[in-house]
Amino acid sequence: MKKLFYLVVGVVLGFAAAHVVSRNPSGAKFFDNLDSKAHEFGAAVMDGYRGREAELRAAASDVEEALDDLTKRV
Repeated sequence: MKKLFYLVVGVVLGFAAAHVVSRNPSGAKFFDNLDSKAHEFGAAVMDGYRGREAELRAAASDVEEALDDLTKRV
């Protein structure tokens, strides 16, 4: 329970510090830069996920076609 309290206090202090820093023009620029990099990272992860999903769907389709061919032969 004590660890949870410290976690909550740390999160609150972190948000308070970020709020104070973002009022400064250089702090706001820092957070804008951080936000843009986070969005770029998220977009790259999603692109990779979609690419891998397409590969797996193509492989599954190939397997289904092969199974259909085998059942037609029997």
